[in-house]
Amino acid sequence: MRSSLIPLAVAALLLALPGCKVVKNDTNPGATAATADPIATLVNATFEAKLLPHIAKTALPVADLRAAIATDLTAAGAAHGNRGAGEGAAWAFAVKGEGKVISANLTSRARQAEIDTDGDGVADLTLALGPVIKGTALRDVAPFYVFGDFRDQIEFAQLARALNDKVSPLLVLPEGDIAGKSMTFTGVVPIKSAKDAWVVTATSVTVAR
Repeated sequence: MRSSLIPLAVAALLLALPGCKVVKNDTNPGATAATADPIATLVNATFEAKLLPHIAKTALPVADLRAAIATDLTAAGAAHGNRGAGEGAAWAFAVKGEGKVISANLTSRARQAEIDTDGDGVADLTLALGPVIKGTALRDVAPFYVFGDFRDQIEFAQLARALNDKVSPLLVLPEGDIAGKSMTFTGVVPIKSAKDAWVVTATSVTVAR
């Protein structure tokens, strides 16, 4: 029964988005893009139209989110985040901030930057910049991606990977060493405990020249 839910959900999303239409698959005239690759169709229909605006709208400044989490993680999650599927899943929070780049590895496939957002000279969060991005934060922050709409855990995991792949090309950084420069960012951080180290999957970054 669940195997038919994604094509139906995608079709509904496409009808709801202005200018979108179902495209036929040339290799199979009877198939549509939704039925041929429902994950890709879902991501294409929702990433820019829904996910990025949702993150931008709900992102809290780093200091405000830290204070809310330190006071009561569950209350902070209910008010500002969205919980991933499964028992013990992390809360995913949209966050924005600015800080000094303490160090950065931009030569790896899994680019990262260590950021000091509170001015004490020590990095207090890591920005994951891709193109290889681990985790499911981008998927889990969105209340409109619901596990029950997918065939199984594998398909739900494919959605997370597709979203991670989609965001990486947006994260353009200047060439050379950016340590010591100021960076503004927006992204998503998964939190299971108030003591967790912050690894933010970035959705936008700007480095001061």
